[in-house]
Amino acid sequence: MLEKLKYYITNIHETDPITLSEQAEILCHELFVFELSHLDIGNYAYDPTTAVEELGLDKELVEQLVEDYVEQVTKSVVQFEEYLKKLQDSKAHHQELDYTLFRELAHKNLGVARNLRIHDAQVLLDELMKKDDLDYLVTCLEALKYCAIKLKPKRAYDTLRLMEVKSSL
Repeated sequence: MLEKLKYYITNIHETDPITLSEQAEILCHELFVFELSHLDIGNYAYDPTTAVEELGLDKELVEQLVEDYVEQVTKSVVQFEEYLKKLQDSKAHHQELDYTLFRELAHKNLGVARNLRIHDAQVLLDELMKKDDLDYLVTCLEALKYCAIKLKPKRAYDTLRLMEVKSSL
């Protein structure tokens, strides 16, 4: 189940920001058309204007905050994956599933997405906060990852490359 997510980190050296962005667009579209169509966010495109107007910040600051958010979510995917693995192990051993750490991380990322008015991330993180089906959670996490890449491909790419280098040390 988590193999798709592992590809995200382990093969970043085989791509570039443009290819990563194109792949994210395709995969995001597929997820929202087929597996997550009920969320009705398939045609969503982020517009920082809402955040600028509602928060009273200048556009450059909002853009920087969005870049920081993309970095945060990109790093969080690895933590989410670890938590999902523990949940899968617990389920396999017929133990009680404790979603606390998983949901706390979703809540942390949800707050940032709400503040920046990133609607698709809000919907997906809300699903991560409320649902218990592990397969569905992996699908939502995949969509969140690809949405973050689409938002700021270069920042996502740079973060993934840095994570790859750190993991190889």
